[in-house]
Amino acid sequence: MWESPRMAERMTYLLVDGENIDATLGTSILGRRPRPEERPRWDRLLEWAERAFDQDVTGLFFLAASTEMPTSFVQALLAIGFKPIPLSGEGKIVDIAIQRTAEALVHREADVVLVSHDGDFVDQVSALCDGSRQVGVIGFTEFVNSQFRNLPGLRIFDLEYDIAAFNTSLPRVRIIPIDEFDPFDFL
Repeated sequence: MWESPRMAERMTYLLVDGENIDATLGTSILGRRPRPEERPRWDRLLEWAERAFDQDVTGLFFLAASTEMPTSFVQALLAIGFKPIPLSGEGKIVDIAIQRTAEALVHREADVVLVSHDGDFVDQVSALCDGSRQVGVIGFTEFVNSQFRNLPGLRIFDLEYDIAAFNTSLPRVRIIPIDEFDPFDFL
């Protein structure tokens, strides 16, 4: 966990690319569309960020809402403390919005955590890694774009193992550090 003194003016921004996480979970891990009980518990991300940074957190959840507002999902996000940002337009609208938000945050005294695997954000995250803030990426570590690993000061967190955002274990195959290996997980 990161340590940071509580400062009223300083904020942590949690930028969530939920579609990217959902697509990776479905396509690369489960091999099918995730059932509701298999999806991340998004409230745990907010709770983790508040503990890790010891300061207020603004959770921005970006989602494509081309023609219809996903009302029940938006209401659920609001209830747990996120600010949903439903977007419409052509192209990669969620990526464009997250890129613009990250670019705007370069000029704020704020810590930033991106929840995505997407390499489309490497330039913006790189600009945030200026030494004046804590910057992180959360995802399934084996699927996080490799370019993030070269950014100075960037911390990468696993959505399942570090954040504990799931109620059940996922069927993942990953490299296991020997200190974390438990043979009973495989017996």
